[in-house]
Amino acid sequence: MAFRKFLPMFDRVLVERLAAETMSKGGIMLPEKAQGKVLQATVVAVGPGSTNQKGYLTPMSVKIGETVLLPEYGGTKVNLEDKVSLKMLSM
Repeated sequence: MAFRKFLPMFDRVLVERLAAETMSKGGIMLPEKAQGKVLQATVVAVGPGSTNQKGYLTPMSVKIGETVLLPEYGGTKVNLEDKVSLKMLSM
């Protein structure tokens, strides 16, 4: 698991997008075109935080394993161990 050893720098967060729902609440199978773009992800790795103007470290507000909301067009795709769904975000 290479992404477990991957540590983002500063205020960056590595997230893995959650899978899209393939079945509706009523039990109907949804085709790929009807599935909405998932804007939720699970935090995989977190950087130590950023430094403020006085040089003190400001810790990150998210932890590994938490679910976060993603911006629609934000982040940078990262390929680790054939996983394309990983994104690097700045918090």
